[in-house]
Amino acid sequence: MVRLKSRNQILQGDCVKLLGKVDEGSVDLVFADPPFNIGYEYDVYEDAKHADDYLVWCRQWIDGVYRALKPDGTFWLAIGDEYAAELKIEAQKAGFHCRSWVIWYYTFGVNCVNGFSRSHTHLFHFVKNVKKFTFDRPNPQIRVKSARQMVYADNRANPDGRLPDNTWIIRPQDAPSSFSPMHDTWYFARVAGTFKEREGFHGCQMPEQLLARIIRSSSRPQELVLDPFGGSGTTLCVAKKLGRQWLGFELSKDYAKYISARLDQTSVGDPIDGPEDPIESAPSTAKGKKRKKPISENFENAIIAAYKKTGLGYPAEYLMCDSDLNAEFVAECRKRGISGTPFIWNRDLYRLRKQGKLPRSTKKPPRISAKQMNRYGFASEVAWRLLAIDYQKTLDDILCSPEFAKEFDRLAAMFGPAGVTPVEYRRAALAIRKRTKPARETAAEKFGAWIKKKIQPVAIEDFRNPKFDIPGAFVLRHNDVGIYAGESDNLREHVEMVLDNPNWQGLEPDSIVYAENDESFVAKYALKSALVQREFPTLNCRLWVSESELPA
Repeated sequence: MVRLKSRNQILQGDCVKLLGKVDEGSVDLVFADPPFNIGYEYDVYEDAKHADDYLVWCRQWIDGVYRALKPDGTFWLAIGDEYAAELKIEAQKAGFHCRSWVIWYYTFGVNCVNGFSRSHTHLFHFVKNVKKFTFDRPNPQIRVKSARQMVYADNRANPDGRLPDNTWIIRPQDAPSSFSPMHDTWYFARVAGTFKEREGFHGCQMPEQLLARIIRSSSRPQELVLDPFGGSGTTLCVAKKLGRQWLGFELSKDYAKYISARLDQTSVGDPIDGPEDPIESAPSTAKGKKRKKPISENFENAIIAAYKKTGLGYPAEYLMCDSDLNAEFVAECRKRGISGTPFIWNRDLYRLRKQGKLPRSTKKPPRISAKQMNRYGFASEVAWRLLAIDYQKTLDDILCSPEFAKEFDRLAAMFGPAGVTPVEYRRAALAIRKRTKPARETAAEKFGAWIKKKIQPVAIEDFRNPKFDIPGAFVLRHNDVGIYAGESDNLREHVEMVLDNPNWQGLEPDSIVYAENDESFVAKYALKSALVQREFPTLNCRLWVSESELPA
C-alpha cells in the first residue's frame, strides 16, 4: 500500500484509485495527457479499449480530477481527434467550464498509413468556477511579442508583449500563407526522436516549453500541480523547475522509476528545455526588425517633473517600494501625457537616478533594523527568488512593474509573519541585494576552509528546545536538499515561526544544519552566505540577480 503524501512524489498505480486518495479540494492545477485509445503500444496499459469502456474509464478519472481540484482550480486536458469532442462533453458533465479550446499544431507530424499525417493535438482549458480561477496574464513568460514591439518600436507597447491566441504552431516559416511571424500564435515543437530534449523511455513526450506556459498561466509559485498520467515526467519536472509543488501518478513501474530518476536530476530554477522563443529563430524580414528610438529630452524632463511633484523628497527606490506614492507618480505621468506605460515610466526613473539626473532627495526612509530584517527579511528573499524563477525578471524589473510588484507582495506575505506591509517587504529585498555581493566575498575570504567541513544535521522538531536560543546561520533541508538559508538572532524562534506557517510546512522541512554566530564569525551576513555556497538552497537569491539590471 503506497502512502499518499500531499505533494512532491511520483506514485505507481492506477490513477482512478490514487485520485480517490487525494484530499478533496487540495490541488491547484491538473494537467492530463491520457492515452488516446488509438492502439499505441505502452508497456502496461492496453490502448485499444472498446469506445464505451474507454469513455466510462475517462468519466471516472475526470470525476476524480474534479474532486481533487480546489474550488478555483484549473484542469488542462491534452487529447487527439478521436475523442476530443467526447471528453469535452464528459468534462462539462463533471462540472467543468471550458475557457479555451487550444489547437497545438506542429510539423514533424505523426505518420498515418492510410490518411493524412497527424500534426496537431487538442488542449482543453477547463475551470471549476467560471468567475474565479487563476490566469496569470501579467506573467511575461506566457506572452508573445506584438507588432508594436517588432515592427513599430512603439513606446506605448507593453514591453512584455501580448497574450497569445489559441493556436500554437511550431514555426511560422512552415505555414507562410496562413501565419505571419507577427501573428500572436504559440510556437512549440513536438519532441521528435532526434531532439536533445528527448528522454528516450517514453514515446509520447510533451515539450517542456509547452508545459511551462500552461503551468505559469494557471498556477502560482508553491501551488500544487498534479499529473495523473506521469508518462515521461515532463509535467512534474517543469512544475519543480518553476517552484511549484507537484504530485504524479503512473501505472507503469518502469516509467515511474524513470520519472523518479529524472526528478532527482531536476532542481528548482533549472532552465526550461527547448527554445524559449522559436519566433526569433524564424527568418527575419526587413519590416520585422525593431527600431530603437532615443529617449528625448522632453520625455526625461517630464519624468523628472512627475517625480518632483509626487516623490515627497524620497529617493527613487522608495517610490518603487511605496505603492501609494508610486500610484501617484504613475497618475502624474499619465496626466502629463507622457507616452508609455507605468513600467516604462518607473524604469526610466531608475535610469535617470543612476545617471545622476534626479534632484537630490531631501528625506531618508526609516532605516530597516537588524531586528526587522530578522523578522521578515527572509520572506522578501523567498518571494524575490520565486518570482525570478517564474517571470525570469530581475528585482528592478519586478519593482518597476506595478503588476509584478503586487505578485511579489503576495508571495512575501505567504512566507512572512502577519502585520508586515508591502513597502517593508520590498525595501528588505533591496537591502538583501545590496549586501549580497560583499557578504559573498567576505564568506569566501573568511570561511573558505570552514565551508568544506562536515556539519551534522539536526531534526527540525528538536529546534523547539530552548538550548537553541542562540544567534547563528542555518539551512532548512528536506531529504538532505537545502530549501532556504537564513540568519537569526534566535534560531529557535525563527524555526518555530517556520513550523507554524502552513506555506513553510508545505515545503516539508525535516532537518537543519546550522552554525552558531560566535566570536569567530563576526562578519554580519557572511556566515549565511557561506552556508548558501555550501548547501545551494533552492529559495535563496542567486548572485546574478544581486546585480541591479535595467531592462533593455
